[in-house]
Amino acid sequence: MIIHALAHALSTSFAMGWEILWPLILGFGLSGAVQAVVSHKQMSKLLPDDSSKTLVRAAGLGAASSSCSYAAVALARSIFRKGADFTAAMAFEIASTNLVIELGIIMAVLLGWQFTAAEFIGGPLMIFILAILFRLFLTPKLVNAARKRAEKGLAGRMEGHAAMDDMAVEGNGSIWYKLRSEKGITATSHFFIMDWASIWTDIVLGLLIAGALAAWIPQSWWRAFFFTNNHTLAVIWGPLIAPLIAVLSFVCSVGNVPLAAVLWNGGISFGGVVAFIFADLIVFPILRIYKKYYGIKMAAFLFGAFYAAMALAGYLVEGIFAILQLTPHVRNAKVLEASITFNYTTVLNIIFLAIAGALVYRFLKTGGSMMLKMMNKKEAHVHESQA
Repeated sequence: MIIHALAHALSTSFAMGWEILWPLILGFGLSGAVQAVVSHKQMSKLLPDDSSKTLVRAAGLGAASSSCSYAAVALARSIFRKGADFTAAMAFEIASTNLVIELGIIMAVLLGWQFTAAEFIGGPLMIFILAILFRLFLTPKLVNAARKRAEKGLAGRMEGHAAMDDMAVEGNGSIWYKLRSEKGITATSHFFIMDWASIWTDIVLGLLIAGALAAWIPQSWWRAFFFTNNHTLAVIWGPLIAPLIAVLSFVCSVGNVPLAAVLWNGGISFGGVVAFIFADLIVFPILRIYKKYYGIKMAAFLFGAFYAAMALAGYLVEGIFAILQLTPHVRNAKVLEASITFNYTTVLNIIFLAIAGALVYRFLKTGGSMMLKMMNKKEAHVHESQA
């Protein structure tokens, strides 16, 4: 009985993984290409305040970055230490995990295009709400204390990733010219592999948890938990409970999407799914890093402000899509019905695996393995120095 249950959960996890394999490769490939032509060297100078213009710039820079939550948090701390405004650094952090290409593609495949649209509408809304909350409640004293704490340079996770020298292609020429150049192809392959190295554990963990939840928890339990028999209560409850579920799941970034698919099939509201995806920045490991980076008071403030912004963004997205009559009503996320057969998904997986193989070859041929070892050594060094 136990073996059958485990086999059911693992097969569901593997089927979901097979379903999102080609979108993951496509998303990380596009993300790598964007990072290859977008330099982050002057980022702190570009984010001097919390003006609307600066926050838009922060969102754009974040969207062009890696989707790894830990790397985003580390990089946000890095640019804050170099003089960037704290609000702008947090806007960058939000965009880096919630407005990236790969996340939108995975959501479209597992959940549907409406969720991708909701994510890219809700992300800027969350940044706007957070900026208001910061202006109302974030005191200069708390920011100064956080900056002093950040200056200590205590290690979190993915410090090596955030500390790597910028590999973006600089100089004159069009974006297409830069991408086709030898350096552009090499940079794309390096960013592609580094992003995979940063986030693969979250993806695997997310798939395993999603498979277990889909296989072991009956739909009737989910429907009762999310109050599906009372639409008004379900709409109110969804964005409130979703971030807390994310906190307990320990999974962040792209790994949250399979879990979101399980919750959607189970009956959570549309806005609840959006709030759940946003909550990758308040999972327990990230909260511990906030405490280490900025101190316990700022960590508590960030949890409260992020939670409020996530929930409010979920409500706003729910309302906007309801008014536009775009809210999906069929709960057919590709979870339980996912299966591995010779279809378009298999063909696309084969094609994109070949592309991934070419990028891996380029990565290894151009000293990528040594760079990855250096990154791991840097990460080990900062942890040793902390101890």
